[in-house]
Amino acid sequence: MIKLSKQNLQNISTWNKLEVELPKFDIDTIKANTAKTPEWIHFGAGNIFRGFIANAHQKLLDRELCNTGIIAVDSFDFEVIEKVYNPFDNLSLLVLMNTNGKFEKKIIGSVVESIAADYSLGEEMQRLSNIFENESLQMVSFTITEKGYSLKNSVGEYLGVVLSDIQKGPSAPLHTMGMIASLLYKRYSKNQAPVTLVSMDNCSNNGDKLKNGVVTIAEEWLKNGLIEKGFVDYLLDESKIAYPLSMIDKITPRPSNVVKEYLEEIGVEHMDVIITSKNSYMAPFVNAEISEYLVIEDKFTNGRPKLEEAGVIFTSRDTVNEVETMKVTTCLNPLHTALAVSGCLLGHTLIADEMKDIPLANLVKTIGYKEGLKVVVNPGIIDPKTFIDEVVNERFANPFIPDTPQRIATDTSQKVGIRFGETIKSYVKDKNLDPKDLNAIPMAIALWCRYLLGVDDEGNKFQISPDPMLDTLCNELKDVKFGELGGSLLKPILSNINIFGIDLYEIGLGSKIELMFNKLNAGIGTIRNTLNELYGE
Repeated sequence: MIKLSKQNLQNISTWNKLEVELPKFDIDTIKANTAKTPEWIHFGAGNIFRGFIANAHQKLLDRELCNTGIIAVDSFDFEVIEKVYNPFDNLSLLVLMNTNGKFEKKIIGSVVESIAADYSLGEEMQRLSNIFENESLQMVSFTITEKGYSLKNSVGEYLGVVLSDIQKGPSAPLHTMGMIASLLYKRYSKNQAPVTLVSMDNCSNNGDKLKNGVVTIAEEWLKNGLIEKGFVDYLLDESKIAYPLSMIDKITPRPSNVVKEYLEEIGVEHMDVIITSKNSYMAPFVNAEISEYLVIEDKFTNGRPKLEEAGVIFTSRDTVNEVETMKVTTCLNPLHTALAVSGCLLGHTLIADEMKDIPLANLVKTIGYKEGLKVVVNPGIIDPKTFIDEVVNERFANPFIPDTPQRIATDTSQKVGIRFGETIKSYVKDKNLDPKDLNAIPMAIALWCRYLLGVDDEGNKFQISPDPMLDTLCNELKDVKFGELGGSLLKPILSNINIFGIDLYEIGLGSKIELMFNKLNAGIGTIRNTLNELYGE
């Protein structure tokens, strides 16, 4: 048995027997270089960072295209550093899972330092300050989820932690956006050196969200007389601070017990899954799909790593937006959402199993190929049809990606307006197309409404996934009974412009979805029968 540790990297023959690829650089040398001239610090030390971003940088280190590593920071869940990074010398064991069942294994050593951004740890925060004050720093990147940039609640009021940060000023903020503003204030005060902030989170306009979060807090500090106007000007000066857009796409789900057991069977010990008190699911290993895309607006003020040599695409702001639009509105996310709600209704617990369910596979193929491609935004750098081919034939069909429809169904009310509404609006705008000709997308919306009843196709109750509008939506449907006609009661939802971005009745789809819903809700087995009738072979 062998443990993942820096010392054990010397056991080259053992790792070779296990077919584990090792770093091709001296970690101690890279760590020393990084301590002296840090160039890249990353906030959000979770699985997509370890399984994608850190691996991309490792490719550069392996080829001697850079000589510093990444400093990983967690500003939300400090146990990640304590329990996942520190015990394994900041190493991760990346397991890429092919559809054919082959596991490709690689030790990631590009993360040479990890920091818990906890103000009770004075040395940690002093180290963070030193990094931000160093003129060598080129890039601060983020995978903190979309919620990490939010400053206000659903009614437009500042969150309590944000309000506290605004009132106290830059001394010791707790919200990540306040923390970044504070650290940048130290950089401004020291030397006003340029640096680029890159959100790599899977959300639209991520760079703009990041900029808004940091600048808003700084502006509130200015109003309170806690900083000088020059700092806000520094944040808004695009020759000093840039906030490029990006699009990231790679499935890095929770650690799989199948992978854990496999690693232990071949002789790697201490591979237990770690669940922190803040509900982060991590392990010394990261399991991920093979496919990956990272497209970044090429707008950097102080240099950057040569990540294009590792497959990252640098392009214009408009092209990043087009890639994001292609993925989110036609080629991936709408298909994912359709599988999520239908999977919950039909008792599936794995996305890959749904792709073996012929009517469901045909439903999402129709959404993608037949209805979506007619209005797809082609970014030029990625072919939309090829992208869908990979999604349906490899990514969704991969049985080793433990992704569940229940997880994907989370927050669906926040997604349907983009994932379905944008295609519908494109049909409305195109004089050669008629939204009333759409069938699979209205079916997906009808399935979502049926899902909101919390009753599956066998008539059994199930737990609806978390959603910020859940109480409102369920109240709208309180009079809809399983096994009875109730499509007409969907009107408050289907006409809600805040949900779909358009009144579905005004374009002739509202009544169509009502009829579909009535068929799906007619009784036990009617969802299966309807899908078999329309999309079965």
